[in-house]
Amino acid sequence: MHPPMPEHGGPDGGPPVAHDFSTNASPLGPPPALLGAVQQADRHAYPDPAYGALRRRLGDAHGMDAGRVLPTAGGAEGIRRLTLAALRTGRREVWVPQPGFGDYAAAAQALGLAVRPYADTARIRPAAPALVWICEPCNPTGASLAAWPALGVEHLLAVDRAYEPLRLQGEAPAVPPDAWQLVCPNKALGLTGVRAGYLLAPAEDAAWASALALAPSWVLSAEGVAMLTHWHDAATADWLADARAQLREWSATQRRMLEALDWTQQQPSCTPFWLARPPRPDIALRLRERGIRVRDAASFGLPGRVRVSAQPQLSQDALQQALLEIESEDA
Repeated sequence: MHPPMPEHGGPDGGPPVAHDFSTNASPLGPPPALLGAVQQADRHAYPDPAYGALRRRLGDAHGMDAGRVLPTAGGAEGIRRLTLAALRTGRREVWVPQPGFGDYAAAAQALGLAVRPYADTARIRPAAPALVWICEPCNPTGASLAAWPALGVEHLLAVDRAYEPLRLQGEAPAVPPDAWQLVCPNKALGLTGVRAGYLLAPAEDAAWASALALAPSWVLSAEGVAMLTHWHDAATADWLADARAQLREWSATQRRMLEALDWTQQQPSCTPFWLARPPRPDIALRLRERGIRVRDAASFGLPGRVRVSAQPQLSQDALQQALLEIESEDA
């Protein structure tokens, strides 16, 4: 008997798709200089196992000591490691956003920790020392936080900031100084195959020491080091600004197209992905048969809804044509 695995978007084991609206990664690809560095990474030698130069570079970018920067093999590994560190330092509950990324709950369940879903941060009231996850902006909704939860010092607050670089509207709320942060640039860079991110610890305390000790040897590949090294470059920042401008335009045209086809779309979303309710419940399957993928939101606890991401006009035209064909078949 195999334990259940959290459901993800991305490849589903079927034939390749021509147009992927299921992903929440940027469709614009990485900036050329950063991509060149990743492609030229030295694969013949181990990286520095302490990642000293990288940690100093990231620490300088965030205005903190390099020792508080903990490289991770992507967001999922960071979630697993911080959850185990929370257990080792006495936390017994894990509060997770609902709807939200399934790995928060999966990491807690694997360790026998109590999982407490929440839809509103005002309802977070731990009965025991807890790890509390905030996804800001939130996946799958694209919504931004209204208020930070009020937590005592016995709790760990962890903020997943994977989608912050894809914020298209509004200002990012200031993260509380006592919060952990999880930074995963690969979605904004369109390089989800490069598994690299990092945790920022608020202090060098017991949780920090545990999370540091739990890291596997050489947690980052040479490609991951290259990506993170160039994450805070000025050229990368300029490219991201241009990408957000393009994504705002594509989001607007795609929303108008879906609205004209009677899709109910969740508002607001500050990201280039959002939840929607199609007029037909089997739309995800029928689009998949036509080489188009959307993210069925049933695994988020939202049956009948899908998550869609803004894609280039060519893909939008293909989606519109497929939806019109399906509508004609059902007429």
